[in-house]
Amino acid sequence: MNLRIFGWSYAVTVLALVAAFLYGGVKGLILCTILAILEISLSFDNAVVNATVLERMDAFWQRIFLTVGIVIAVFGMRVLFPLLIVGITADLNPIQALTLALEQRPASDPTSYAHLLDEAYPQIASFGGMFLFMLFLDWTFENRDIKWLTWLERPLARIGQLNRLSIVLAVIVLVLLASTLAAGPAAVLIAGSLGLITYLLVNGLGDFFDQAGRAQLEDLGQGDARSSRNGGPSQLAKATGRAAFFLFLYLEMLDAAFSFDGVIGAFAITTDPILIALGLGLIGAMFVRSLTVFLVRKGTLQDYVYLEHGAHWAIGALSVILLVGIGYHVNEVVTGLIGVAFIGAAFLSSVQRNRRLAAEGVDTHKTADDAAEKAAHQHAGI
Repeated sequence: MNLRIFGWSYAVTVLALVAAFLYGGVKGLILCTILAILEISLSFDNAVVNATVLERMDAFWQRIFLTVGIVIAVFGMRVLFPLLIVGITADLNPIQALTLALEQRPASDPTSYAHLLDEAYPQIASFGGMFLFMLFLDWTFENRDIKWLTWLERPLARIGQLNRLSIVLAVIVLVLLASTLAAGPAAVLIAGSLGLITYLLVNGLGDFFDQAGRAQLEDLGQGDARSSRNGGPSQLAKATGRAAFFLFLYLEMLDAAFSFDGVIGAFAITTDPILIALGLGLIGAMFVRSLTVFLVRKGTLQDYVYLEHGAHWAIGALSVILLVGIGYHVNEVVTGLIGVAFIGAAFLSSVQRNRRLAAEGVDTHKTADDAAEKAAHQHAGI
C-alpha cells in the first residue's frame, strides 16, 4: 500500500534530481535536494489539514488531487504565481518576468526577481493570511464533541454562537494590521479582502453542494445511487460530484495558502525558478500530497483524534505569522517548527487518550467514528 501511495513520489524524486543535475550540475543537485527536504519537513501540518478535507472525497477525487492537483501545486503556485506577482509589480509580461528570473541577479539588486517578489510579500501575506485566519476562526467557533485544549476550545465554541462573528473579527484584524503595519495599506486591504472573499466563496459553494448531496442521500434511502435511463450518473452522483469539485478547489486554496511562505523562503536558498520548481514543487509538493493520501487511507485522523485539532491550531499560528508578515517577515523555519510543535503535541495527546480509554475498556475506534459521523451531520445541517 505504501508503494502504491508513495510510488509516484519516489519516481518523481529520482527524475527531478537527475534533471537538477543535468541543469545545474552538482550545485543544482544539492540546491534541489535542500529545497525538497525543506518543503517536506516543514509541511506535515499542511498534509494533516489536507487530509481532513480529502477524507470527505472518494477514491476518484483523491486521484485527481494527486494528478491534476500536483500540476496546480507545482506550476501554478511554485512557478506561475511568482512570475505573475513579479510581472504585475514590475509591469512586465510573463516572458520578461521569466527572463528576469533566469538572470540570477543577487537578491540585494532592487531590479532582481527575488527582490521584486519580496516587495510584493505584504499583499501575498495579506491574501493568504486572511484565507487561513477565516478557516481557523470558523473551526474554533464550531462546537465539537471531542475537544483537545478544552479550557480554550469550550469558551470559543460558546462565543462562536454569535452569527458571522468570524467575518467581523477577520475584517477588524485586517483593517488594524493594514493601517499600522503596511507601507501601502490600500493594496494590503484589497489583497486581504480578496482572501476573505475567496474563502467565503469556495467554502460556501462546497458546503452548499455537500448539503445537497447529503439531503438526496437521505431521500434515496441512504444512497441508492442508480444510474439514469440514459446511462449517465444519477442526480445524487452529480450532486456529490459537484460537492467534491468545490472541496477540491477548497483544498487547492488551502495548499496554496500554506505554500506562500515556502515559495518566498526558497529565494533565500536560490532564485533559480527551475530549481525551485524541481525541488520545492515536484519533489516537495508530491510528497506532501502522497502523505495526505496516506493519512486518509490509513485512518490516522480517526486513530489519533487530536491531530485535526493540532493542525488547525497550526493554521491559526501560520495565519497570524502571515498577517504579521505584512510589516515584519518571520523566518520560514520558525513558521514550520510552530506547526510541527502543534502537530507533535496533538499526536502525543492522542496517544495518551487512546491508552486511557483502552485501560477503561472503551473502543477508541468506535468513539472516534461516532464523533466524526456526528460532526459530519452537524456540518451538513442534518
